[in-house]
Amino acid sequence: MIFETESVLLFMIILPLVSFLYASVGHGGASGYLALMAFFSFSPEMMKSTALLLNLFVAAIAFFHYYREGFFRMKLFLPFAIASIPMAFIGGTIEIEAAVYKKILGVLLIFAILKMLNVFGKGTATIKDVKLWQGIVVGGGIGLLSGLIGIGGGIILSPVILLLHWGKMKEAAAVSALFIWVNSAAGLIGQFSKGITLNNISFIWVLFALAGGFLGGYFGSKRFSNAGLRYVLALVLVLASVKLFII
Repeated sequence: MIFETESVLLFMIILPLVSFLYASVGHGGASGYLALMAFFSFSPEMMKSTALLLNLFVAAIAFFHYYREGFFRMKLFLPFAIASIPMAFIGGTIEIEAAVYKKILGVLLIFAILKMLNVFGKGTATIKDVKLWQGIVVGGGIGLLSGLIGIGGGIILSPVILLLHWGKMKEAAAVSALFIWVNSAAGLIGQFSKGITLNNISFIWVLFALAGGFLGGYFGSKRFSNAGLRYVLALVLVLASVKLFII
């Protein structure tokens, strides 16, 4: 990709807004970053590594805020992480064709859209324990996709937790934040093992993502309504998903 000054400036203006919204619901924001990069025609290789790098920082901040508010449950996190970490590493070592990559990403963005529209609800008062085999199956599958596509997996795990009554909304956000971090780290290590490197400009983008992520994690872990902004982001994700399917 050839970086044009106007495109880079626009990307850096939108980036902290995306990280803010995702961090407010306990996510690193990879699906949002990937959607933006799809608009700007980034290469799949750069999209994957950059999204995972940004995830590391934004998810860490989101987790810090949710953990401090007492929403994290280690018992809920471990069953998923056991299988997701090695599978995310394996996914990071796999290279797929650009056309296939874009189609898979387009499908995964649908989860992000539904999450931003609160389709999955706010959880339930009746909470069930996650069986170990359930955590391994779900975590392993999401982990593989995480490394393969360049997402942390929280945008899929969080709805699953809510739909299967394994946790409440804030608990799902807290667990997803750490889940995203470990998968992003494993996926990046897998990519590095295959010789993939990060573009220097990616580290500048980290600063912009951190600014939005810090505020999003802070307000999201408390009482904060950002419904209007989520609808705007959902629209952006819809457009990105459509673009990925038609190019």
